[in-house]
Amino acid sequence: MYNYVFYIGLVGAVILVLGAAAPDKKVSHPTKSLKNWLLALGGVFMLVYSSLNYMNGGPVFFVFLQGLVNVASLLMMLNVSDKIDVPVIGLSALSLIVWALFLFEGYNTVFFILGLAGIGLGYAMDGATFRRNVALLLGSILIALFSYLEKSWIFFWLNVFFALFSAYYTWKFFSGGKLRKA
Repeated sequence: MYNYVFYIGLVGAVILVLGAAAPDKKVSHPTKSLKNWLLALGGVFMLVYSSLNYMNGGPVFFVFLQGLVNVASLLMMLNVSDKIDVPVIGLSALSLIVWALFLFEGYNTVFFILGLAGIGLGYAMDGATFRRNVALLLGSILIALFSYLEKSWIFFWLNVFFALFSAYYTWKFFSGGKLRKA
């Protein structure tokens, strides 16, 4: 019975990796970006996976992560201004930080919370910017570290790949002379 949960997570992780690998191009509206659709769809799969995994004894922190990612994806797809979505995601992340500290299971929880904030902000920020790629890179590294410590291998490998693609796109801003105002 537990195998179907793994496969839901695997499908979600593959969709998210494809989203991370897709070129980050400026578009007139976020719904016109294949990358954004892959990130949003993968986030839904991973929310289902993390919820089912939690019901089978997994950590609740991944449900927090995916909840925040899905809120950020919704704000992204609705093209909400960074002036609104960054504070919304910041307050959401802060609330989850407080909740996670209340549930504190060790200092690795701090890695999770900081990673969660980085990924949430990265999702919510305008696409094809240096700032977005750095937030996703740092958030993914911290979530990968947390996932490693928790032995949650789908989230570990997902975030390793996500960090690699985010690092690549961050590097492109420097090497291609595309570094512009974030």
